[in-house]
Amino acid sequence: MENSKKVIVLGAGVIGLTAAVKIQEHGGYQVTVLAEVLPTDDKSIRYSSQWAGAHHVLNISEESRQHEMDIDCFGVLWELSKPGSETEENFLRLTQTEYYAKEATLPPLDRMPDHKVIPKELLPPGVLSGASFSSLTMDTPKYLQYLASRLTAAGGKIIRATVQHLNQVVEGGESAFSAEKNPPSPPDAVLVCTGIGSRFLGGVEDKTVYPIRGQTVLVRAPWIKFGRSTAEADGRWTYVIPRRNGDIIIGGTQGVDDWYPYPRPESTRDILERVFAMCPELAPPEIREKRTPTLDDVIPLIIEEGCGLRPARKDGVRLEVEWLQANETGKKVPIVFNYGHGGYGFMSSWGSANIALKLLEDAIGGAK
Repeated sequence: MENSKKVIVLGAGVIGLTAAVKIQEHGGYQVTVLAEVLPTDDKSIRYSSQWAGAHHVLNISEESRQHEMDIDCFGVLWELSKPGSETEENFLRLTQTEYYAKEATLPPLDRMPDHKVIPKELLPPGVLSGASFSSLTMDTPKYLQYLASRLTAAGGKIIRATVQHLNQVVEGGESAFSAEKNPPSPPDAVLVCTGIGSRFLGGVEDKTVYPIRGQTVLVRAPWIKFGRSTAEADGRWTYVIPRRNGDIIIGGTQGVDDWYPYPRPESTRDILERVFAMCPELAPPEIREKRTPTLDDVIPLIIEEGCGLRPARKDGVRLEVEWLQANETGKKVPIVFNYGHGGYGFMSSWGSANIALKLLEDAIGGAK
């Protein structure tokens, strides 16, 4: 690796780790991830990726680039979830059903495997359209640790560090965050994958970044082996996302510019009521066999309540390059930006990593 280009990736969420793996495994690069919060840490509002569902249902967007990122990512995840593979344990393949209770732009679900339009006569009351298809879900805490392990196995590094400004990284590299006070080791490129932190990071301070707060409830219901979502008429999403281990994420909320860091009891109750109305199968099967279940039958299944801040951006995902000159050395370093994925980070992570790598290669190849 002596002749490898040094690349610093800022951020260890799903976007940062995926991009780091993609670049390190591409060859010719030595990647170091700098992050204040890591996948092995306890869950907190400071690390959105651990709270994600996450299922792959494609983005409701008219932007073709977003759709291509989603589809590219699905291809990678589908291969990783292949039955009998070493990585299968991070995923659950299932049949996903999507309902829409309002007239709106719909995702291109016909690009998903086994896509079927649900006949009007089979739709639930209040639903205007629906479709089913084959997809997958991810055990997000487990998958994040898999990405971290895959990166280090390929020769990459992960360092816990608090970065205040891009200049610290451009001038000093990883050495600026070492307790050993090593000589500066300026990188050849920096990737900014800092999610909601992109609003505050010096040298970026992107004020178009904002949170979409999502509150969820984790329940234990191993009999649920299907995914189901409804886009409500009021803009909220109601969803059931099972994981391979038998835990189920149910939600959710869409709190635009809502920074509150703890679950609200009234939101938890609202989530439970909406999900149970959409998916009464959440009640234990032994109860459903004897009588009509109620919401009270679901309450004992709750493991935890949680919330995360989806890192959205007014103009969508930022994927572009700028050049920054180090204060002392005068060296110009390409800064590749890869953030602003909102609630679709896991769904587009590999697709945006492909674009970030191309931007990196073009920038370094054209460096003066």
